[in-house]
Amino acid sequence: MARPDLNLLVTLDVLLEEGSVTRAGERLALSPSAMSRALARLRRATGDPLLVRAGRGLVPTPRAVELRERVRALVREAEEVLRPGEELDLASLERTFSLRSSDGFVERFGPALVAGIAQEAPGVRLRFLQKATRDTGPLRDGTVDLETGVVQEVLPPDVVSTPLFTDRFVGVVRDEHPLSSGAVTLAQYAASRHVHVSRRGLSEGLIDEALRPMGHQRQVVTVVDSFGAALVLARASDLVASVPERHSANLRQGMVSFELPFPAPEVTVSLMWHMRLETDPAHRWLRHRILDMARRI
Repeated sequence: MARPDLNLLVTLDVLLEEGSVTRAGERLALSPSAMSRALARLRRATGDPLLVRAGRGLVPTPRAVELRERVRALVREAEEVLRPGEELDLASLERTFSLRSSDGFVERFGPALVAGIAQEAPGVRLRFLQKATRDTGPLRDGTVDLETGVVQEVLPPDVVSTPLFTDRFVGVVRDEHPLSSGAVTLAQYAASRHVHVSRRGLSEGLIDEALRPMGHQRQVVTVVDSFGAALVLARASDLVASVPERHSANLRQGMVSFELPFPAPEVTVSLMWHMRLETDPAHRWLRHRILDMARRI
């Protein structure tokens, strides 16, 4: 079955409004003969004459009167669909955004982000989710609107990313730890007992890769799946935690932080989203707010 020509809806709308082939043609920039052909096509498509001669003019048939309001509504709705989106009104915006973030992001950046958004768009709600895996599935299926994390592999072509900031690792110990005063040497650091962070349960990571070329190996005695958990253990024991400096700033309060006695590993934290939201005005606004906040703090 042939698909109907939806352009005929616009023609029918104008014809029914004007009640004249000539005036309808003038509005649509069509010649009288072209309008007559369009009316003939409409009659064949609907199985009804639609407009019939009455004296010197045309009058609608009962079928045309029945269709008039429906056609007008369809044409207006189509015009709305094809019109550029209205300017974003933050004061009246009501929407919930889900942000899946890596460990420490909410503690470090959440308060400023929530306060800033509440001031601009009080109807916007943020839902923070813990990032347990690197799977981009939640972005692609719409479960998550935005995600932060370190991009270690090439992202799928439908996932967009932009760098948020670069973070470097620092060492952290409790206040009375042997390494809490004075400069920490490479030998002291390597000889200490360490808590290592790995979501996959691995006992080595970036820190160990940085130590290896210098002929040192640290003693990892505990493995946890988050930087927050590592700092809790270091706060209550003589374990050394090595964590990203910016991400863990709030979590490290009351503890002693020191520069690593070797070139500290750095990671770039990125913001990710699905391309279907690339031009969404509200989503774009939120992305810019997160970018501005992360680069200021």
